Amino acid sequence: MLDYIKTVLIFLERSKKLHIHFVIHELFEGPGAFQIWAETRGYSIGYSRVYAGEKLPLSIEGIDLLIVLGGPQSPSTTVEECPHFDAVSEIALINKCIKAGKAVLGVCLGAQLIGEALGAKYEHSPEKEIGCFPITLTEEGKRSCKFSHFGSPAVVGHWHNDMPGLTEECKVIAYSEACPRQIIEYQNLVYGFQCHLEFNHELMELLIENSVAELSKSSDHRFVQQPEQLRKNDYKVMNENLFIFLDKLVMDYTKSE
Repeated sequence: MLDYIKTVLIFLERSKKLHIHFVIHELFEGPGAFQIWAETRGYSIGYSRVYAGEKLPLSIEGIDLLIVLGGPQSPSTTVEECPHFDAVSEIALINKCIKAGKAVLGVCLGAQLIGEALGAKYEHSPEKEIGCFPITLTEEGKRSCKFSHFGSPAVVGHWHNDMPGLTEECKVIAYSEACPRQIIEYQNLVYGFQCHLEFNHELMELLIENSVAELSKSSDHRFVQQPEQLRKNDYKVMNENLFIFLDKLVMDYTKSE
């Protein structure tokens, strides 16, 4: 018990100094619940809003947790196709953080970029998913202490056509009926979330506003919800699961310093 209390006290003291850096590809794919988590914990926050012309960090020295968010791009999108998105530079940043022992979390496109950084090519998902649908923990997921608080199945957010690649060493933590790769543990401090636990009502409104044509064209897909349902979904439980996972990830990171 004394060792546990000591660990918690060290975590609380060290975590006050943590710096979270977000790579944001589009205004409508912002941090959402990630931002709330970082602010309520009192962490310092940095941003690379690449859609607004902000640069990726030149140095990773001050970064503790790198969070690379989603976007309509894919890892194969070129700067000619999308001038504000440089996959090669983002992959290099991810690699530097992983090699330096930083915590790294990628969401959707970010998860695919982590796979690419580790030599695993992204692939197309068997089904398009937009909305809230359940994921199921694998046996690896059930054994992972970082996901012990998740229900199985657990309803989470989705908005994707693709999925991250798999390395020989990674563990698939969760899957859905539509996609076999929803949460990937690449290393102890490196995770890819194809799903979106950061969704909240504010973020969803931005996504709906910027996806009118996509939603209309995808109305016949069985795992695509339309705006009325997207607005009705409850994002509270998935946000709480995300917060607990992030706290556990940060605790592991502070132990490894």
